[in-house]
Amino acid sequence: MGECMSEGEFDPSGDQAVSSELAGVLPVDYTAFHSQQHRAYLRYAHLQLGSRQDAEYVVDDVFTFLLKVWPHALKEASLHGFAWAVLREHVERRLAVSARSVAMVETAWFAALRRASRERMELLESKLGLYAAIADLSERQYDVVLLAFLLGNDNDTVARMMGISSATVRSHIRGARRTLSRKLGVDWVPGEEKDQ
Repeated sequence: MGECMSEGEFDPSGDQAVSSELAGVLPVDYTAFHSQQHRAYLRYAHLQLGSRQDAEYVVDDVFTFLLKVWPHALKEASLHGFAWAVLREHVERRLAVSARSVAMVETAWFAALRRASRERMELLESKLGLYAAIADLSERQYDVVLLAFLLGNDNDTVARMMGISSATVRSHIRGARRTLSRKLGVDWVPGEEKDQ
């Protein structure tokens, strides 16, 4: 689980900044939030949905919604936590509409497969089991593991994105490691708490 995906794995890229014409009429704090989070939201949505087009559609929808409720969003206890909940809800709605399950297992598997040499195929077989086990984690543990290990964010970034504390991120990682070790039949060593 310590290996994180390379920078471009689930990178739908695209235009991550609000166009300069629009930037003048949008709230400055919204524009800043958009440029900070847009790419990360796209990567998360792409990993979940398995389609660049679906990810772009969902993330555009999320930011349109956030813009509509921006004054309310700023009054929330955590803007990042509120926005993360909106992203998660939009991804789940898109999956429900298309009657699909989360694509993370297949998306992560095929990305790993593209990078693989023949010698690594056996290792990848075990990774497929890992991805399937990750998909069964609790909602919070699942998001933390995806953001930290599959998308390569550090704990502080994960905490900021989800609107939770770094200590909570570490707690979710510990819980996820215990759950995954139980499901996969490997020993979880409490001393292995190197977070990244």
